[in-house]
Amino acid sequence: MAHALVIGKKATVGVLAPRARVRLIGVLMGKENGFLRFKGTAGYIASGPLVDAVNCAIALERPLLIKGEPGTGKTVLAKHVADGLGMPLIQWHIKSTSKAADGLYVYDTVQRLNDSRFGSGDVSDIKRYIKLGPLGETFAAAERHVLLIDEVDKADLEFPNDLLRELDEMRFTVIETSEEIAANHRPVVIITSNNEKELPDAFLRRCIFYYIDFPDPPLMRQIIDVHHPHLDTKLLDQVLIKFYWLREQGELRKKPSTSELIDWISALLRSGMSKDKLEAHIPFIGALLKKEQDVDALSKYDAQGGRYPKSWQDLGPRYNQ
Repeated sequence: MAHALVIGKKATVGVLAPRARVRLIGVLMGKENGFLRFKGTAGYIASGPLVDAVNCAIALERPLLIKGEPGTGKTVLAKHVADGLGMPLIQWHIKSTSKAADGLYVYDTVQRLNDSRFGSGDVSDIKRYIKLGPLGETFAAAERHVLLIDEVDKADLEFPNDLLRELDEMRFTVIETSEEIAANHRPVVIITSNNEKELPDAFLRRCIFYYIDFPDPPLMRQIIDVHHPHLDTKLLDQVLIKFYWLREQGELRKKPSTSELIDWISALLRSGMSKDKLEAHIPFIGALLKKEQDVDALSKYDAQGGRYPKSWQDLGPRYNQ
């Protein structure tokens, strides 16, 4: 009977065959060299369960599927995994029109037609018009890469399964030239999703999954310290109190994210904003709120004499520190 494994609170791997289970248990017990390879980087604060999920994906040579709110660091994780492992990074940002085959290569017929009409270039050399896509570049590379496939849920419903088929085969043939390209190394594949569409079960079964929770205040302090070290403690308190208060407002259509918080702090520091001024209002609101309706809601709150929280106690028991 097959079993599912849960790593930490949010990371899961699909159903494993008995032999794969034995291998994974050995890996988790530290019996296989190279499992605990990624340990985070100085520029990315990764939780223990997230590090475990990355290393599990590396050990099992499965794609790592990352979900979470926009602005929680899904995309930049791939860059830091590549930095931490000392591997090159190739990025594929998915669009609604993306096809899995385009990730392998495209045949530039338009350029060839133009060359034939205007006499520039040897049109008989078809290889000149074959452009490798991100998947193709990864397979053709002499060294192992980290491959980011960003926002997979933007593509059509067939894309995820087509993608995994290409990743499983690790080779493809350029039809126009009959050239076969086979990968020397299986890449470390990181796939992100914003939950715009449901992903097929067959796709999910073959991935390691991790959901990045929105950072709580203690973790957010660590993240901020990476971008704004030595920030005044009292100013930081007011920043976080206002930020988490905003996120608790139910009428907001788009809650501010971590990346927007980092930008907001930059604006506050450059303006010389003091802790006392920040207690009374929320300046540079356009750095945090990006929907007109949300800005209007806050303006109405101001006009009605609404009071902003000044302490963690004002946010209620959930945030009492």
